[in-house]
Amino acid sequence: MRYGLIAGNGRFPILALESARRLGHDVTVVAIREEASPDVEAAAPRCHWISLGQLSKLIEILKQEGITEVVMAGQVKHAKIFSSIVPDWRLVKLLASLPSKNTDGLIGGVVRILEDEGIHLRDSTALLKPMLADSGPMTRRKPDGEETADVEYGRRVANALAGFDVGQSVAICERACVAVEAMEGTDAMLRRAAALVNGRRLSLIKVARRREHLLFDVPVVGAGTIPVMRETGATVLAVEAGRTLMLDKAQTIEAADEARIAITGLEAL
Repeated sequence: MRYGLIAGNGRFPILALESARRLGHDVTVVAIREEASPDVEAAAPRCHWISLGQLSKLIEILKQEGITEVVMAGQVKHAKIFSSIVPDWRLVKLLASLPSKNTDGLIGGVVRILEDEGIHLRDSTALLKPMLADSGPMTRRKPDGEETADVEYGRRVANALAGFDVGQSVAICERACVAVEAMEGTDAMLRRAAALVNGRRLSLIKVARRREHLLFDVPVVGAGTIPVMRETGATVLAVEAGRTLMLDKAQTIEAADEARIAITGLEAL
């Protein structure tokens, strides 16, 4: 199977390429210059670099390569929308047509343009199914009664907010929402929350957007999440089973066990 892979930041693109190679897929990478690591080029059979905003060049490359199936892997920071990135004429036209410039609106508009060109965006977890979070406790320590109550409260808050495109995570302490993730990301949110709770325990709950597909914006956690949780006094990580990617899954669980942090997978509501 031939795929195009639009690479953002983080290790997600590298892992997707490694998995694609094991599965025998032929993948051409289109890497976002402002986001993707140079390592992605070494891991890819073919790699093209474009700047964020070069929608026409993206389409041109995919057509030249004869690619009709595309996945997105890796984050593109929403804050880049407000940076000095210069959009090309096609993206300018798209932005002008959008009622709101949130993630769903922007990516949804790009999807429509790609479809018009005969290019189909596929589930971004297609190459990484084994790395999706399991259901139920994944660590030796399970959430205790207080933590379970915080998780149940937090998932209701996070699910209610998920449709507003303001982030995927919330920090909960004693059934109170201390912080909501926005453009700053999960680590910065946890540090902000820790400054407000005066050493009390935090629970971190991360959910996927309330949509049927996982074409983009898939929640991701990894081993790097655990040191920040330990630093900020967060003792539970709750994620949606089957809808959250766990990078370096075994290492993440091992690090959580060492830190006495509970990780649990929630069935989607």
